[in-house]
Amino acid sequence: MRGGPEVLPQAEIDFSAFPAGKPHLVGYRAKWDAGSFEYHHTPRRFDFPDADRPLLDRLAGLARDSWHLFDLHGYARVDFRVDREGQPWVLEINSNPCLSPDAGFAAALERAGIPFAQAVQRILDDALASPRAGPARPT
Repeated sequence: MRGGPEVLPQAEIDFSAFPAGKPHLVGYRAKWDAGSFEYHHTPRRFDFPDADRPLLDRLAGLARDSWHLFDLHGYARVDFRVDREGQPWVLEINSNPCLSPDAGFAAALERAGIPFAQAVQRILDDALASPRAGPARPT
């Protein structure tokens, strides 16, 4: 984005209700199967203790670095895992995350106070300003 990417509020999925041995993944069932255990037991949270601020700042920096390293445009989501020692690991860089109203991107926009329509306009403006967008077409 012009002026660099904006890092939205960070979220964490709470897997505390998962039984021992069940992988901590947000897969198909957690996203779209409303009758599943995973759907009902993977809440998203945005509130973190003050002690997590250094880690959150580091994650924001890694997300920005990913944006620049991979020459991203429009919008993206960087997923992390943090090990027991507090070391973050990039799990995935999703250059086209779900924009549905119940998805994490929309939840982060809401948390940041950014209207959805404004975010979509910003995404389009940035994507169209990209050198990869090609010449402007008349409307």
